Amino acid sequence: MSKQQDKLSPEHLESLEAHLAGTLRPVTPPKDFVQRLRDRVHLPERSVLVSRLRDWNQLFLVFSSVMSGMVILITIARALYYLFVRRKMA
Repeated sequence: MSKQQDKLSPEHLESLEAHLAGTLRPVTPPKDFVQRLRDRVHLPERSVLVSRLRDWNQLFLVFSSVMSGMVILITIARALYYLFVRRKMA
């Protein structure tokens, strides 16, 4: 049996799980923290979401911005690849 298979045996995983269950105890956050978090993170009303989706100008602007950002990232990644990786191969 190889070392990799021995490390991933079910017995090994069960003992590791038991050890972690004994050392990691669940922690309950303070109630004021939970309340502040609920106040800050909330879903808008359904009518607000529908109106945002119907606003084609804003939707098009967001979509085009994301696509432009992706093109820029891909271009930078390709440039870095050709500058550093291709030089080492030549």
